Amino acid sequence: MLTRMPRHLRTYVATSHIEMQREALMSRVAGDTWDIVTSVGFTALAVCASRALDAALDPPLANDDYAAGFVEAAGEPSLIAAVANTDMTSAAAFNAQWVGVRTRFFDDFFTRASGSGVRQAVILAAGLDSRAYRLAWPVDHTLFEIDQPRVLEFKQQVLDLRGAVPATRRVTIATDLREDWAGALVSAGFDPNQPTAWALEGLLPYLPGAAQDALFERLDELSAVGSQIAAELGPAPGEIQEFADSMPAIGQDGTQPPVADLWYDDPRADTKMWLAQRNWDVTGTDLVHLAAHEYGRPFAELPPVFERLLRTKFFTATRTG
Repeated sequence: MLTRMPRHLRTYVATSHIEMQREALMSRVAGDTWDIVTSVGFTALAVCASRALDAALDPPLANDDYAAGFVEAAGEPSLIAAVANTDMTSAAAFNAQWVGVRTRFFDDFFTRASGSGVRQAVILAAGLDSRAYRLAWPVDHTLFEIDQPRVLEFKQQVLDLRGAVPATRRVTIATDLREDWAGALVSAGFDPNQPTAWALEGLLPYLPGAAQDALFERLDELSAVGSQIAAELGPAPGEIQEFADSMPAIGQDGTQPPVADLWYDDPRADTKMWLAQRNWDVTGTDLVHLAAHEYGRPFAELPPVFERLLRTKFFTATRTG
């Protein structure tokens, strides 16, 4: 954990927050942007706090030694207090129960993919993901991280301050997933002729339906035979408000919008069916079952909408032809 955020980093976060605060309180608009303490970026920070608090659960599943340092550096008071005090009554701790399970699901996906010979991976909307640093990767592996420029800038400053060294070749691509991210990825050295492990974790509800459909079209075009996907779909339109009502509020000082206000509920393709029609072997994953029978940390009690999401919205897929 960082002991004290340097003045230059505190100034960066504070200035960025002032510039973005007005936009954070607005509804989503085309081309909106964010840093790590506003709008969609704040949700990544809140999830990071939950990964930090996962360490106090038995057994811990996220195993993220970088999470607490990111929270401290971002300077958001409620999240700093929750993590520093290991406050297991906080909203971040409530979310840690399922965030840890989700983290383990994606960790295991990358481990299996690299073990099967896949030598490049892409994390779409990487946020404060630290898998490049905390997972064991093959020596000839490359991990590409795509996210908003301000998010990646903050993340890199904190990692540099810590002197962190990635365990794989790490390539960051600062771009918006509603733009030509595929072109930027290829320009950064991605090889579409080689199998790829793609991760879409905590991303899709924040994309308009047309952008989500376009994202999977580009992903499909870039995926050689043997490519693999792990993804988390968003709530259905009828579930969004129920989900928001069941999730405790984080950042209650009035500067952050409710998470449901950041999601889109417009029409989009049935992603699993769409992939299956294009030579992807799609397998749904029940995270409630995994938590109880493979991870050794069954859920004691979940709001019904959380349980439905954890049982039905996660899947993996492999390109077969």
